[in-house]
Amino acid sequence: MSQALARKWRPKTFGELVGQEHVVKALTNALTQQRLHHAYLFTGTRGVGKTTIARIIAKALNCETGITATPCGKCAACTEIDAGRFVDLIELDAASNTQVDNMRDLLENALYAPTSARFKVYIIDEVHMLSRSAFNAMLKTLEEPPGHVKFILATTDPQKIPVTVLSRCLQFNLKQIPQPQIREQLKKIIALENVAGDDEALTLLARAAHGSMRDSLSLLDQAIAHGGGRVEHTSVRAMLGSVEQEYLRDILNALRQQDGAALIAVADRMAERSLSFEMALQDLATLLHRIALAQTVPQAIPADDPDHAPITELAAGFGAEDIQLLYQIAVTGRQDIGLAPDDYAGFTMTLMRMLAFMPAANAAARTAVPVASPTKAAVTAAPARAVTAAPAEVKKKQFDGDWNALINRLPLAGMERMLAHNCELVAWQDGELQLKVPHAQRHLNSRAYQERLKAALEQHLGGKLKLDIQVGPGNGNTLAEIRDRDNEQKLNTAAAAIDGDPFVRDLIENFGARVLPSTIKPVQ
Repeated sequence: MSQALARKWRPKTFGELVGQEHVVKALTNALTQQRLHHAYLFTGTRGVGKTTIARIIAKALNCETGITATPCGKCAACTEIDAGRFVDLIELDAASNTQVDNMRDLLENALYAPTSARFKVYIIDEVHMLSRSAFNAMLKTLEEPPGHVKFILATTDPQKIPVTVLSRCLQFNLKQIPQPQIREQLKKIIALENVAGDDEALTLLARAAHGSMRDSLSLLDQAIAHGGGRVEHTSVRAMLGSVEQEYLRDILNALRQQDGAALIAVADRMAERSLSFEMALQDLATLLHRIALAQTVPQAIPADDPDHAPITELAAGFGAEDIQLLYQIAVTGRQDIGLAPDDYAGFTMTLMRMLAFMPAANAAARTAVPVASPTKAAVTAAPARAVTAAPAEVKKKQFDGDWNALINRLPLAGMERMLAHNCELVAWQDGELQLKVPHAQRHLNSRAYQERLKAALEQHLGGKLKLDIQVGPGNGNTLAEIRDRDNEQKLNTAAAAIDGDPFVRDLIENFGARVLPSTIKPVQ
């Protein structure tokens, strides 16, 4: 039976560890000089080597060749630890053994000498899950431990460990493993496994692992199965749901050329292939981050990176401020996509927001204000002077009393937009606008938000007005309430469609499946 790659290629010596050189150096020196501590604490995110290092330490302490930083791997102690059956190595999952009684049993057992080893080693994983009583029970033993006992604690959340416990441990913080190191390790492993693969696929897997070597090996296992024994970038992209870089580059090139039609065309091509728009925004943010790195620290994108050439080209085509702005919009758009009417609308609205707020676009809009006909060269060379020129008189626009239609035309953003969307029209007469906001949204009715909304209204209508916003019950006709009812109706329709689907009914009736309401989402 084949073994999972994460288990098969788990490091068995300090020399095989990847990405934790600072920890390996300290432990190697301590073992070589016989400067042993009774309690170690390893912290770090999942899959970076905390438990692996703990087991290597157990071998280093109990190897039959003596205490050493390079255990032989062949003696009974080493082989039994690797096989997980060494009687004097006790591994405890604190997430499943949180109570004080479990800890008392463990500590009572610690008083007895090891059966055959030099040291009795206790590895307590996710130690932060222990109850406060269990921590208190541990304190006395950590303070005055028997000479034959070593404690190795591991956690992903050191903030939850009492300071009294932390102060009694030698603490090491394991870092997330850099993507290049993960990629190189994956490259070695597929060569040893006789699996064909390309560098772009390995780069995608390393990126998706988010610094976790274990996760990268699990993803590699999945990629081999998905690709029918090969690891190729097309198959890996499909498996991960990643958006092909070509689409992302087309988006950025369209933004650089201020081509809105091209932007929507890219989105439509993506929709035809049923690509994930949420994943597209995540990948776009990742690409923008790498472009920012290329602009600031060019060597951060190595020459052998498959994306080196296109990233370098894009970095030269945008200003640093542009990239920062686009990154922020992409991140915010991804967070908000679940609030959009559908994913396509959320994605395209994010692209249009990028187009609208690009510095180049703003400059063009500012120069479009009616001025004393400067030449094209003057506008291009000195947009700031064109902006400060006296604008012609703005023609006043009439308000027909349709508040929701009016605010849909206003260039609102942020909290003033929220305020407008949660207001109903009460009255409009002689330049005085009276609005009402529901009690549930009264926090929006601040003076600062009112002033911003008033300024936008005056600019749009072309004249001064008096704005009065009161808090009170309305008729349920605010733009936000109408949108919520529409979304609820769409969700109910989608839920009904799921409930009535013959395939879904068959799964429920014959296989005990159940529909998770939170996962139902209307589609366009």
